Amino acid sequence: MIWQKYKLDNEVLKTNEMLTLWKTENGIVEIDKNAIAIPITSDDARKGYIFHGHGKLLLDTIVETKRGAVGKPVEKEINAPFLMLGEIEKIQQSFSAANGEDLKMMGYKNEQEFRTKAGELFDRFLGRRMMHEHNCCGNTSGFIFALPNSDGKLDVLISNDSKLVYKAADQVFVSSKHKTVLKTQNEVIVSNGQKSLVFEC
Repeated sequence: MIWQKYKLDNEVLKTNEMLTLWKTENGIVEIDKNAIAIPITSDDARKGYIFHGHGKLLLDTIVETKRGAVGKPVEKEINAPFLMLGEIEKIQQSFSAANGEDLKMMGYKNEQEFRTKAGELFDRFLGRRMMHEHNCCGNTSGFIFALPNSDGKLDVLISNDSKLVYKAADQVFVSSKHKTVLKTQNEVIVSNGQKSLVFEC
């Protein structure tokens, strides 16, 4: 069991190309070229980033039942700062130092203004807490994303191999291989691929 203490780095970077941050058969998270970012570190090793740019989240949260498909896919434009922890080896070479023009494109006067904004998001999600890294967000295949929503709260996406959890203001979606649970504002659907149960809230 490994517990990690995270902190924000001082370096401000920009993406040199569009990056696919996470991709499985369930969905994808992407961020465009020229997004700005601050690394998140633990023991001086990079473990993730806080990004601000133009990104998107696509997620299949549809559950098949005997009465047909329930739910709808998530299609979310990400234009506010968001947090990512997880596998970063594939994207680490896709950054360069950000300059004043890069910051202005995202609405910041200087690096400190972006660091302050990033720090607010970091403190909301991580703060001074220690995080357990067993099979998630260490040197394995796990990812965590924290994405601000229109209510001013954080939607959270956690993925590790075939397991996925997505918690948003209007739904909770949990998937592991052939087992799926979807909770909406009106009902809860439980499915194992062959049978399904629907409960009204």
